[in-house]
Amino acid sequence: MNTITLNRKELKKLIRETMEDVFNEKTELIGNAVVEAIEDVALGKAMEAERTGEYVDTVEFKKKLRSRISRLK
Repeated sequence: MNTITLNRKELKKLIRETMEDVFNEKTELIGNAVVEAIEDVALGKAMEAERTGEYVDTVEFKKKLRSRISRLK
């Protein structure tokens, strides 16, 4: 492998071009990552809202989680 030298301006341009390629060609990957992040936030909020120290019904928990996720999409 060879070593290359880039100045700050060249590095910035290279990073910008790479990010543009990722956004243009890998939209599904980025979209999936965003959806997963939203689901994680929704799960955290659902857990915090129902924090009482008592156990909750699984069916009810999943229902509330789905409701909050659907509002975020």
